[in-house]
Amino acid sequence: MAEFVRLEVNDGVGTIRLDRPKMNAISVQVQHELRAAAAEASERDDVRAVVVYGGERVFAAGNDVKEMADLSHAEMVKLSASVSSAVTAVARIPKPVVAAITGYALGGGCELALAADVRIAADDATLGQPEVLLGIIPGAGGTQRLSRLVGPSRAKDLIFTGRFVKAEEALAIGLVDRLVPAAEVYDTAVAWAAQFSSAAALALRAAKESIDRGLETDLETGLEIERQQFAALFATEDRTRGMTSFVESGPGRATFVGR
Repeated sequence: MAEFVRLEVNDGVGTIRLDRPKMNAISVQVQHELRAAAAEASERDDVRAVVVYGGERVFAAGNDVKEMADLSHAEMVKLSASVSSAVTAVARIPKPVVAAITGYALGGGCELALAADVRIAADDATLGQPEVLLGIIPGAGGTQRLSRLVGPSRAKDLIFTGRFVKAEEALAIGLVDRLVPAAEVYDTAVAWAAQFSSAAALALRAAKESIDRGLETDLETGLEIERQQFAALFATEDRTRGMTSFVESGPGRATFVGR
């Protein structure tokens, strides 16, 4: 039984809930539990989309500095893969993933939010990558995912200075996608995820894979990834249902089964 991270499932939406008071610091144990929750969410057919949520007060204030403070270089060489792979496990969930951000999403917490497909934040939330203020750099994807999301110049500004980013600026630069009052963050994220509870799951998976893998390579290779994913969907029952329904009844009326 996980102590700090749990997967809760309701009506097709899985919530990966961080619960490590007071600030959801991401320890090695939390990293392990995040990987397990991401794997479970990926495998379960009754999970059609995922919300990552830290609770009403805080998303995650970063990796556990107290745990890392006395580590040697040799020890961190071994542990750094755990730091990165926990966030990557969330990023690789083959379903729509939304981060519901309240309070602070800093350091490793910001990197966890970056692993989601969409970020919905409280209008008083604060984000940032302040690792340089500790004499280190982001180690769980911040230099890579942040650059791809907001562009290299903005990412360098945020990472070089380590400054905190308030919600309005985060929205303006594309670090988050929507702002809502803090009390509405989770429900808004669940509503976004719930729209996929009856969607064509294999098509969503193919779309996410095409976008994410395509961004990792050149345009020509990305187009080939897309072509292969597109063609493969013609082997699915959902494609048959979708096109038959369109021809017979018009758009938006298909019933999908996830096969």
